[in-house]
Amino acid sequence: MEPKCSNLWCVLVFASLMATLSSGSLSAKYYASTCPKLLSIVRSEVVKAVDKEYRMGASLLRLHFHDCFVNGCDASVLLDDTSNFTGEKTAIPNKDSLRGFEVIDSIKTLVEAACPSVVSCADILSLAARDSVVALGGPSWVVGLGRRDSTTASFDNANNDLPSPFLDLPDLISAFSNKGFDTKELVALSGSHTIGQARCSMFRVRAHNETTTIDPDFAASLRTNCPFSGDDQNLSPLDLKTQSLFDNAYFKNLVQNKGLLHSDQALFTNSSADSHVSSYISHPKAFFSDFAAAMVKMSNLSPLTGSDGQIRSDCRKIN
Repeated sequence: MEPKCSNLWCVLVFASLMATLSSGSLSAKYYASTCPKLLSIVRSEVVKAVDKEYRMGASLLRLHFHDCFVNGCDASVLLDDTSNFTGEKTAIPNKDSLRGFEVIDSIKTLVEAACPSVVSCADILSLAARDSVVALGGPSWVVGLGRRDSTTASFDNANNDLPSPFLDLPDLISAFSNKGFDTKELVALSGSHTIGQARCSMFRVRAHNETTTIDPDFAASLRTNCPFSGDDQNLSPLDLKTQSLFDNAYFKNLVQNKGLLHSDQALFTNSSADSHVSSYISHPKAFFSDFAAAMVKMSNLSPLTGSDGQIRSDCRKIN
């Protein structure tokens, strides 16, 4: 079963998204007869992982994003390098950063035991991302299923297509526009930074060199954990207020010049994105609704279906 909604707005979101999914190549009921336990297996393992470490929710969500933005939602990000193959894991946006692979492995093992060679790793990623958000108090959405797994990956495209945390707004808009998203959807998806953490190397320049777009006390606090050099792997939460809860506090941080990453603060700098940030502060349910809709759209980026690709038995390597 899909997660239940208790509020009318959530029910309406579900109805709208179900209509969208039923008209495309993916279907929410794709595995209803071939793997009926799939949704409960994924949800149970995600909840277990997030309960053990709340940060894992953000990591699984990020895995899905970094998969879909590179050649579509095809689980290419999960492929390990081999002696004659370089995948996406060691690309600059992913190296020493992406995590949660072991959780996906555990889910895949259980799913294969329940229904061998039926469920793709790409679909598991999509479900795990949704269930991670729900586990941290965020919105749910209907996940269309029926993706197949790629038999290749692209190191170069991972380096080129994934937006950098150092981008200004025009470049962010361009990066998301290339994938079919408008500015409002960019802001909604960026709201995922209400959970998770970032490494010192990702915000060092902002903490030490930016002056006009960062609150000075906030910058000083960041510098205690992120010196001018060294300690690159030290972590700071993307949302200092409620880092273990999926809510709209991220946007409240931006209007106070307390966005952790340069690309975060770029969403609120007297620009075309300001109104969307302000709207999500005043209307948190609208943020939840728009985020859910944007996630459905993202999970529909160029999926492999039909006879394309394969159903990997091991998410880390092709069959």
